[in-house]
Amino acid sequence: MSALTSDAQLFEDEFKVERLSDPKYDRVDRLYCTSVDGQTSMQLDINKELFPVKVGEYLRIALATSLSLDGSKDDERGWRDAAKLGSVEQTLADSYEYVCHGKVYKFEDGKDGQTIKAYMSYGGLLMALDGPYKKLTPLRVDYVYLLASRNA
Repeated sequence: MSALTSDAQLFEDEFKVERLSDPKYDRVDRLYCTSVDGQTSMQLDINKELFPVKVGEYLRIALATSLSLDGSKDDERGWRDAAKLGSVEQTLADSYEYVCHGKVYKFEDGKDGQTIKAYMSYGGLLMALDGPYKKLTPLRVDYVYLLASRNA
């Protein structure tokens, strides 16, 4: 269960890494994953030097509009700025191994009328989620944090 329990959390699920793409870039892997319940598929580009992942691993993935544990809007400082200034305030990032900031930029309706596909970009590292409307409805065109961690 996530430490984030506010309206800032848009999505959370557990995925199994099914395969990795053939390497095209030195530091990037594209993960092809399926949620544990089998309803959602995910493609995710990651920096493999910062967060190396293997086929068969399980990942906990969350999308949130804020890193504040109470869900309040982030102030003008970035989360890294607060850490540099010696802030001891806990954030959602403390519960995850890999954190990116980016934007949900596009949606497509599924062919069956029951699913939706959402596209995100994190500084050029892309993500696509394909799943039922019910799970992906909270997503909207907006800035979001991607949070990822291995499940033990």
